[in-house]
Amino acid sequence: MDIKAKITEIVEKITKDESLKQDFKENPTKAIEKVAGVDLPDDVVNGAIAGVKAKMTGDAVSGGLGKLSGLFGGGDKTE
Repeated sequence: MDIKAKITEIVEKITKDESLKQDFKENPTKAIEKVAGVDLPDDVVNGAIAGVKAKMTGDAVSGGLGKLSGLFGGGDKTE
């Protein structure tokens, strides 16, 4: 499964439907599962929620970089 493509699909569906948008604000897990049409494991849902929120807020780059920095020790060294 192409996660990026699935997140893009979910974002498109949520942003075009005010009811889904409200559902996502109130209960992101339920909204993601509703749009995806399946009950997903928590780790998958949490990743999808983060991806959808990032795309919906336009914060995909900074949010992604923050998470990546944690993988490499989180240091702010510049060379």
